Amino acid sequence: MHILLTIFLLLLPPIALADGLPDLGDLSQVDFSPALEQRTGDMIMRDIRLYEPGYIDDPEINGYLNRLGLRLLAKSNAPRQDFDFFALRDPSLNAFAMPGGYIGVHTGLITATHSESELASVLAHEISHVTQHHLARQISSQAQGQLPMLLALAVAILASRSNSDLAQGALMTGQAASIQHQLNYSRDFEREADRLGLQLLEDAGFDVRAMVDFFERLQKYGRLYESNAPGYLRTHPLTSERIADMANRIHARPYRQVTDSLEYQLVRSKLRASEGSPQDAVTEFSTQIREHKYSNEIAARYGLAAALLRTQDYSKAEQEIARLRTLKASSPMIESLAADLRKKQHDLPAALKLLRAARTHYPQERSIAYSLADTLLTANQATEALQFVQDDLQDYPHDARMFGLLARTYAVLGNPLQQHRAQAEAYALQGQLLPAIEQLQLAQKLGDHDYFEQSKVDARLRELKQQHAEEMKETKGK
Repeated sequence: MHILLTIFLLLLPPIALADGLPDLGDLSQVDFSPALEQRTGDMIMRDIRLYEPGYIDDPEINGYLNRLGLRLLAKSNAPRQDFDFFALRDPSLNAFAMPGGYIGVHTGLITATHSESELASVLAHEISHVTQHHLARQISSQAQGQLPMLLALAVAILASRSNSDLAQGALMTGQAASIQHQLNYSRDFEREADRLGLQLLEDAGFDVRAMVDFFERLQKYGRLYESNAPGYLRTHPLTSERIADMANRIHARPYRQVTDSLEYQLVRSKLRASEGSPQDAVTEFSTQIREHKYSNEIAARYGLAAALLRTQDYSKAEQEIARLRTLKASSPMIESLAADLRKKQHDLPAALKLLRAARTHYPQERSIAYSLADTLLTANQATEALQFVQDDLQDYPHDARMFGLLARTYAVLGNPLQQHRAQAEAYALQGQLLPAIEQLQLAQKLGDHDYFEQSKVDARLRELKQQHAEEMKETKGK
């Protein structure tokens, strides 16, 4: 699979430069506006969610990445900005940032890390590129402020994952080709991201030595397999001088032993359990447990249970869940897996019992909320599902997935007008304005509801049509 090319129109106000770095200027603010950056990022991310086959729509994996990223961002001096961290199923070692604070991580990079601090070091490095808006300062001025050109480049980026010829064709159009060669970060920008990333890593309580360890492995891999070097090295040129500079800075810092979180271990096991054939995954984790070759027994047994679920060996999977109980394992991911196992065996009452208990213990965990709503609907308890989803949306009013569950609930309850309204909001929150408009137009045509309900549909339809018209005007160029 071809490596995902990366674009960064990084327009956040800069934080203080690391000591000893040259003042590279702030050209990114000349023509790019924060609103343009956000709109570009939103549109590219929408296409990734819709068309990128490797996009992982998993609230547990993406939820973990976001919590890890926010832990680092909490130590940043940059003005507050929303970031969105997400995973792509791809064995290559890569991570990338996009306009609007979107940061993607390949699953190959997650599973290749030896510690949570190593994974955090990559996110810290990417965050630093974002807060310093590096590529926006590197892209030629002729490209700045032109949304159509940026979207043309986005097409090339998306195409590069599955069809290199298509990607090259896209790059030959417009100004995209003139920018492609500038996607690689300069040495000055890399040094700046290294130093700021190290500081974020240390301030957030991680092991700063992990950054050097991971980058050294990347460099070694790149030398051994020069023709197939990690994608991260293609956009983040790695030199011995950079590694030496990081090592010198780390040498003066006191040693800090940092324990990996259980969530990090479970996420890696979940990813490994989903790779390759189900039986190969079972063999891998069974061997780890039999030979005691694991860094965390809970994570190894969780991975084995997940792999056994893939093979439909429910009895052995239940045995592994029972062993996790004896190990006093506590995690919403384990409860979610246990509930999924019960659902696969058509034991919905047991699944609901597990999820209700998990909801009490982990009220903020989105994966539990989604699973509980879905299981209530599967168990034909739509009335309870409606109350649960409505209450949840009071706390999370911008949750597109939950609006989708609300639409499903109204469909079961035989309320098409509210079904279309809820589905419209789900689409709108994902940036799919035309499907959202179509849903509201369907609601309009029903014509069998009171004036108050119809007026809300009409008002929301006018809002979305106006928003779509503005976006079309912006895309065509003012």
